[in-house]
Amino acid sequence: QVELVESGGGLVQPGGSLRLSCTPSARIVGIYAMNWYRQAPGKQRELVARRTSGGNINYVDSVKGRFTISRDNAKNTVYLQMNSLKPEDTAIYYCNLDMSKTQYWGQGTQVTVSS
Repeated sequence: QVELVESGGGLVQPGGSLRLSCTPSARIVGIYAMNWYRQAPGKQRELVARRTSGGNINYVDSVKGRFTISRDNAKNTVYLQMNSLKPEDTAIYYCNLDMSKTQYWGQGTQVTVSS
């Protein structure tokens, strides 16, 4: 069993930045992907950013050029740097570890973009 511990959410004004962190309770080996999802009130959960163990990275169109997913191997942590935030980015953000047959989820962290 792997636990994913998230941090970094909060309230920010439009145009501001936040960095989310996700640290697994164990070092992950093998083929996997670390993802960030978000779910806004009344909407379905959507995949925001995906980083595979091979280094492939993908973003949903709405965040391209603004969000960056990265990994610090020494800290065993995955980050989501969010810049130029918009009110429509407001959601609960979830870290996800996709090991194909098994999925692990973080507890979620609230991101609110409002003036």
